[in-house]
Amino acid sequence: MNSSQMMLPKVAHALVRAVSRLLSTRVNRVSAPGVAMSGDAARRSACAALLLLSIAVLSACSSIQRDPPTMIWWDMKRQPKFRTEGETGLFADGRNTRIPPEDTVAQGYLFDETAYNTGMEGPMYVGKNPVPVTAELLHQGQFRFNTYCVPCHDRTGSGHGIVPAHAPQWQPANLMDDRIVELADGDIFTVITNGRRTMPPYKYQVVTADRWAIIAYLRVLQRAAHSTVADVPADQIAELK
Repeated sequence: MNSSQMMLPKVAHALVRAVSRLLSTRVNRVSAPGVAMSGDAARRSACAALLLLSIAVLSACSSIQRDPPTMIWWDMKRQPKFRTEGETGLFADGRNTRIPPEDTVAQGYLFDETAYNTGMEGPMYVGKNPVPVTAELLHQGQFRFNTYCVPCHDRTGSGHGIVPAHAPQWQPANLMDDRIVELADGDIFTVITNGRRTMPPYKYQVVTADRWAIIAYLRVLQRAAHSTVADVPADQIAELK
């Protein structure tokens, strides 16, 4: 215990004694025959006593650690519970943290290992989106793309979002690059799910159905970015001129 720790209890006791003397003096003055303390004096004495008592109490809340510490409600500190990575004699290995039984899956994490849930068909990525492309799917994909992808990849997918604008040392991929266009849909699904390189995983933010919806909408953006006049229906070519 250092000198500050030794001095603090002495100061607290001295303040308590001073408060006791002040209170006893006030009581004697009020109770003495023929002597009455004015209202202002009584209030000043009460305020002084309260101030000194507050200082004494607050001194116990200093940053100085006492060994052993003062505990008023000891059961709030020493609770009969297991602490993470702690030790116990209850189990043979002496560990509080238990290993899950073999072949068990946490609630909410059980799903069939299908192409829809994993983006994989055996050891290979799913080549094509297993969800039928509809107007509703594209609308949902656009909504989720604008929510989770635009901050980095911008609305066109070219990688000029607001995040790289403020952090130029980090540049997301241009989703319109031929390299990305040629990726299998299952590969993109895996990237969204688990992340890759500097891109974090989004499996907790984006549910499985929305991941496939985002991929469907991304393919629309890519088709638009790489389209030519030959891709326009013949009955609409005149509207372009």
